[in-house]
Amino acid sequence: MNFSKNYVFILLSFLSCYTFGQKNSTQKKVVFIIVDGIAEDMLGKAETPNLDRIKNDGAFLKAYVGGEKDGYSETPTISAVGYNSLLTGTWVNKHNVFDNDIKAPNYSYPTIFRLFKDQFPDKKAAVFSTWEDNRTKLIGENLKATGNIKMDFAYDGLEKDTLKFPHDKQSGYIRKIDSLVAEKAAGYIAQNGPDVSWVYLEFTDDMGHRHGDGDILYKAISFEDRLIGKIYDSVKEREAKHGEDWLFVVTTDHGRSASNGKGHGGQSDRERNIWIAINKPTINSYAKNNRVAVTDILPTMTDFLDLKVPAAVQQEIDGVDLLKNRTAYHLQASLSPDKILEVTWKTTGPSKEMAEVYITDTNHFKDGGKDSYRLLGKANLGSGKFTSSLKTGHSDFYKIVLKTKDGFLNTWISQHTK
Repeated sequence: MNFSKNYVFILLSFLSCYTFGQKNSTQKKVVFIIVDGIAEDMLGKAETPNLDRIKNDGAFLKAYVGGEKDGYSETPTISAVGYNSLLTGTWVNKHNVFDNDIKAPNYSYPTIFRLFKDQFPDKKAAVFSTWEDNRTKLIGENLKATGNIKMDFAYDGLEKDTLKFPHDKQSGYIRKIDSLVAEKAAGYIAQNGPDVSWVYLEFTDDMGHRHGDGDILYKAISFEDRLIGKIYDSVKEREAKHGEDWLFVVTTDHGRSASNGKGHGGQSDRERNIWIAINKPTINSYAKNNRVAVTDILPTMTDFLDLKVPAAVQQEIDGVDLLKNRTAYHLQASLSPDKILEVTWKTTGPSKEMAEVYITDTNHFKDGGKDSYRLLGKANLGSGKFTSSLKTGHSDFYKIVLKTKDGFLNTWISQHTK
């Protein structure tokens, strides 16, 4: 009888510990914030204690938008274009959002939300935005082309309510909407802890267009910083109360014109140079020693969330992870008139790994199809280069992929663009 009681006690204790462990296993969650139109140099002219707090917890990275200047991937430094480069990890030659009209996004290049929902359909995704098009057009909610993706929670569209938010000439209504968006995001995250969240704030871009460089814009940056702080407080609260592991990323979509800070869209350094604040101190050598890209945020999120991104999608992503080790980056290729292909890449350190170089002269992926790559050969990753004589028929277009143990890099050779 005593043996039975002891056995039952031990069994119940084991099950209790097991259940407790299951409920308290570390869950990984992500929130990323895009605060519009803040050039890198402007942050030093504004009071930003909350961005400083994130930097102190993790890292502050110099970054860029705009793709390869004067290359096939050159990308306009315009708002929706920058958002979609972050969401898809690709430049405009792939995602096809060239301006804020968002006429024909190429949904063959999936957003972070689609990649997440494809693997974890029961987990929660949320968007909090001062611009409804971010959900309806960029994420493509309820569209056949995006697999009818559905956000679990959305707070946006307030800009369409002109009775409640009359559109004044100084964009005071945008300031009010930003406040409400941030407050809703902070409260919802604290209470519900969605797994992937996007917060978009606009007021700084409006002040940039209206006033350019100066105190009004710098005060707008400080205003947005306070909103960011509220959301970061919610994340810290979740981590403390629930033992969750949160990746918190803040960035902007473009810089501003060099002359007065009012415009953007071109390829000047000030329009291209942006920044990324991330709450993780364990950034890799690539991130520590380079100006990183807005396209690097997507693979950082997918790797952090342990998403199994299909190889065909990985081969199209233009960014690399900012946290996990990365030996190779910045793949380039050129083809001489006598059809000698030269492929080069940069490395973060010596390596004896043998990487594989693949090539295709098709781009069926952009239409939802598959490309047939053929292996050109192997190269010592540490050498940073590979050459090959192409024996195929002439083509004006090639996609080249470098496959390493850390993942894929890709580049194009295209005679159709400058």
